Amino acid sequence: MKRYLSLAALSVAAVVALAGCGGDTDTGAPVSDAPASAGATPSEGSAGNSSPSSSVSEEHNEADVMFAQMMIPHHQQAVEMSDVMLAKEDVSAEVTDLATRIKEAQAPEIETMTGWLEAWGEPVAVESMEGHDMGSMGGGMDGMMSEDQMAELEAAEGEEAARMFLESMTAHHNGAVAMAQEEIENGENPDAIALAEAIVEAQEAEIEEMEQLLGEL
Repeated sequence: MKRYLSLAALSVAAVVALAGCGGDTDTGAPVSDAPASAGATPSEGSAGNSSPSSSVSEEHNEADVMFAQMMIPHHQQAVEMSDVMLAKEDVSAEVTDLATRIKEAQAPEIETMTGWLEAWGEPVAVESMEGHDMGSMGGGMDGMMSEDQMAELEAAEGEEAARMFLESMTAHHNGAVAMAQEEIENGENPDAIALAEAIVEAQEAEIEEMEQLLGEL
């Protein structure tokens, strides 16, 4: 009888030990959950990216493609123009501040539009900007500076450089606004239309600022 009791006690002890192991597993639940919750973060990020991504890949038309393809080099030149001014030491703080803001705003937009074109399976760069059929999109690449004009801007100094930059960037912004308005009217992709609206708002405000700065020169 004592032997049976002893076996029974051992059995109970084993069950308790197993329960203790189970308790350890439960206690470590946060650890086992950590990968799950860590996985949730990327999945949330993926979900966050999947909405725009799916909308970019499925909801777009020719106007959206044209808008991105033409606005990318347009923005790239604005960044280049800004870099030229930021490399000068004899330009007013107001002008260098404007150049900094233009660069900081447009560089990320280039990356965004590049991502759209890649998602759409469209080329990021078109072979030739001249004669590219953009329909009525602002008359094409309006406001773009020629190589000679860029060289003149690089060579200019002081107030002359500031005036040239402000006048050229005003024309450049007007061209971007025209292209953005065309996208708002004819585009389909909601993200592209939202960016176009943001471009119109930001660049129209900067046009006013540049006109004021020009008046003060």
